[in-house]
Amino acid sequence: MHLDVQDLRNFYYRSTLGRAAQAAVRGRVQAIWPQATGQTIAGFGFAVPLLRPYLSDARRVIGLMPGPQGVMAWPAGQPNVSVLVEETLWPIETGHIDRLIVMHGLETSERPSDLLDECWRVLGPGGRALFVVPNRAGLWSRSDKTPFGYGRPYTLTQLEAQLRKHEFEPEFHCSALYHPPSFKRFWLKSGPLLERTGTRIPTIMAGGVFLVEVSKRLHPPRGAGIKDKVPSGIRILEGLSNPLPKPA
Repeated sequence: MHLDVQDLRNFYYRSTLGRAAQAAVRGRVQAIWPQATGQTIAGFGFAVPLLRPYLSDARRVIGLMPGPQGVMAWPAGQPNVSVLVEETLWPIETGHIDRLIVMHGLETSERPSDLLDECWRVLGPGGRALFVVPNRAGLWSRSDKTPFGYGRPYTLTQLEAQLRKHEFEPEFHCSALYHPPSFKRFWLKSGPLLERTGTRIPTIMAGGVFLVEVSKRLHPPRGAGIKDKVPSGIRILEGLSNPLPKPA
């Protein structure tokens, strides 16, 4: 079940906890992808808070928002780049996307398998996708005060297994949101310190969300090709000593 776009907007842009969560996750995304110069980058679900750093140098930025969630104009004060789409049928040519970010899209989807197939379709050769999902063992998935408390949370093993099943190859993973999902001032002020400390903690002691970067796995074309027949050297020499009968 997708959350309503108004609830997502209010959390990320109008609440102190949402702005802190946005900064923490976006910091991790930028550490993985420092830039996207000349590339086409898209976000599905409600990934637009993570796309803003790429507006200046990317060739194109697209915010894809599923129909059950709803859509909002984004970015504010600039030409709109967000579009309402069917969850598993995006108006994007096959292999057109260089970078794809999925947040609040996979865990809330009623058709996650079809959604992953669509992610694979639009991603180009050499392209990368980044999935941001709630950690089943984290505090954020247990609180309905944040969007990460809705949908199906994952363990890292479950997420990577599902991605491999759909022809993605996990390349890197990390975590974010090590501070509690609390609106109390103490935790909000301690958030940046806890995030820096969290980067040194093993993934098994992960934060509230997992970030998994994957590449698109490609297979060589199937089917038997037409092979050129090379005449046997032995057969050619036979004709010199024992001439072959001519056809009638």
